[in-house]
Amino acid sequence: MAYKLPDLPYDYTSLEPYIDAKTMQVHHDFHHNAYVNNLNKALEGASKSIEDIVCVQQQVSTLGVGIRNNGGGHYNHSLFWTWMAPVGTSNTTPTGELKSKIDESFGSFDQFKTKFNEAAATRFGSGWAWLGVDSEGKLDITSTPNQDNPLMDVADKKLLPILGLDVWEHAYYLKYQNRRPEYINQWWNVVNWDKVVEYYDNYAKQGKPVPIGL
Repeated sequence: MAYKLPDLPYDYTSLEPYIDAKTMQVHHDFHHNAYVNNLNKALEGASKSIEDIVCVQQQVSTLGVGIRNNGGGHYNHSLFWTWMAPVGTSNTTPTGELKSKIDESFGSFDQFKTKFNEAAATRFGSGWAWLGVDSEGKLDITSTPNQDNPLMDVADKKLLPILGLDVWEHAYYLKYQNRRPEYINQWWNVVNWDKVVEYYDNYAKQGKPVPIGL
């Protein structure tokens, strides 16, 4: 079964002024769509059909670079759109057990943001910054190159991701040019903490990766 480009859960303009409509349109309609199309083409030549995108992440070392890059691009972006929401439609900070775990793991919410920002800003070249849950149920922060993510069997630090930030230039260059730290700081204004809490409570806390639809 072929993978499909998911619809955005909001309009292109919904994240302005922090992320502009043109960036959202190009990022979703062209960049993410290219990952989907290229993943489907790459899987045509694979030795087996893989319907579960999570399996693609966990087996990339055996599936080839085309599946690794495009499968990661599809999975990462499918979650990325859900990790953002128009201002005023989500809690602006984590709640419940996740809030307590962030305070426990990083000292405070502000200290967590500082460490996450550092991971995002210092990722050389293209990649992602992540908050996730490790095999012992603890929160941790990491970054990955290109379209890798911490679910992959090639990841230096393996986590079940519950929040991720795309720091490829295509995610911010139209508005912020080379000012990646400014993009990172402004992005916090549109983080959908309700969805992050949901992913923690329903999946990562239970040792399960967040699924996405085909």
